[in-house]
Amino acid sequence: MELWETSRQRRAWRPYIESSVLLETRLDEDLRASSGMSLLDFHLLLVLSESESHRLRMGELASRLVFSPSRLTYQIQVLERRGWVLRQSAPDDRRGHHAVLTASGLVALREADRHHIETVRRLFTDDLAKHELQVVADVFTRLRSRLHDTGRPGTGEEEPG
Repeated sequence: MELWETSRQRRAWRPYIESSVLLETRLDEDLRASSGMSLLDFHLLLVLSESESHRLRMGELASRLVFSPSRLTYQIQVLERRGWVLRQSAPDDRRGHHAVLTASGLVALREADRHHIETVRRLFTDDLAKHELQVVADVFTRLRSRLHDTGRPGTGEEEPG
């Protein structure tokens, strides 16, 4: 077995983790400066915009965003104050709630999206050849599926479906 310190795995891991944290930080800073929303705000609004009727059950949204229920509740409250999201009781379950994207939330997302796409291209995709883009898409699509399909490490629990 190869030693971690000299392995191909380490040579892949270190640049990945360091560049992904740096990229996420830069994308967040840029979104905040250009639109006043965080990368988490953007992602939440994007997921809702792609959902049927622009709404999702809170549990499903938390799962998609990889948020704890309390973190999602806090984030929804932040976006409610801005008028971008509503929290509504689920008609079929009085204890359940939906997060609903408002018209102003959709406008905010679309306005932020134009600049965000330019930034993603500048900081990430413009530096990759077509075949590299396909490899990145294949690798991270497969990784995302595997991570969603397995339990969370250290908890002994399966992720919520």
